[in-house]
Amino acid sequence: MTHNYQLTGMTCGGCENKVKNNLLILPDVTSVEVSKDTNSATISMDKHISLATLQQALGGTDSKYQISAAQHSETLEEAKSWAETYKPILLIFGYVTALSIVVSWQGTGLNFMVFMRIFMAGFFLTFSFFKMLNLKAFAESYAMYDIVAKKFSAWGYIYAFIELGLGLSFALNLSPNIINWITLVVMTVSILGVLESVLNKKKIQCACLGAVFNLPMSTVTIVEDAIMIAMSATMLVLM
Repeated sequence: MTHNYQLTGMTCGGCENKVKNNLLILPDVTSVEVSKDTNSATISMDKHISLATLQQALGGTDSKYQISAAQHSETLEEAKSWAETYKPILLIFGYVTALSIVVSWQGTGLNFMVFMRIFMAGFFLTFSFFKMLNLKAFAESYAMYDIVAKKFSAWGYIYAFIELGLGLSFALNLSPNIINWITLVVMTVSILGVLESVLNKKKIQCACLGAVFNLPMSTVTIVEDAIMIAMSATMLVLM
């Protein structure tokens, strides 16, 4: 993606070179063109970079070089970048939600218990499928942040099969109380490692979809686990 920015403070060719080199240092920047005459910068990047990050590369807010949005909305670009990054998860949740609504719609309304059961079945079956595509890669990625997998490397392999088992159990409505308790415990343990990584701002790959998609660890991962925890707890209470 390529974006145009307003960039003030450049007064000579040396300024142009300095600004260009400072921006090219950023990991996701592929090319930079700047002009002191038009006070502009054209930056190509692999993924969207915030204005704050670009400004920091130029020396921070106190620098004589100041970069700002030009002819595009920074908020819109960040939203677009977020949607592109998490497109696989958004699609999965959309499909699973739609299927759950169709299956759980009974007569004049939605059967919420059936909705949650089908949603959890779809969630676990889909996520376990992507993990199974490259089980070894998933286990290695999972061991980077999960509190159990860090100490017991085989847990990553076991976890993928637990998800598969939970998905099948929810789909077939087998032993609801036992399955919901297992889900509650397993997902609570899982979310602890995710919370630690996100709070410590560790830049690591989320293994929720195995090694198929390169998704960053973020609050989206917390929301995934939290939904499963909330649904399993709700079903236990309502039962």
